[in-house]
Amino acid sequence: MASVVTKAVIAGATALALNLAIGSFAAHPAELGVGVGVDLNLAPGAPPPPRVEPIPPPPSERVERVVWVHGHWSWDGHGWGWIPGHYAERPRREARWREGHWDHGPSGWIWVEGDWR
Repeated sequence: MASVVTKAVIAGATALALNLAIGSFAAHPAELGVGVGVDLNLAPGAPPPPRVEPIPPPPSERVERVVWVHGHWSWDGHGWGWIPGHYAERPRREARWREGHWDHGPSGWIWVEGDWR
């Protein structure tokens, strides 16, 4: 009798774990970088005004190698979320960062990634 109960508990726990894993995947595809029929670089409306972020001092040991990348709004298919600013390391000494931005296009607002020049 104990082995039947043990098997039932293990099967139930396994089913619960699987449901939680599948449920968390389905509930948050944008966090995983997965869009289910949604272009996450295309938003139906303009983003909110940018947040004012205090820029912390750069890490002292890397001050010449890093650039502040400003935060921006991100569209997840359902609403706007703020991506905080951060320091990014230059790929080469003379590289300059061009900030990402939202452009208005014929199908909505399109996110243009920042890049190094």
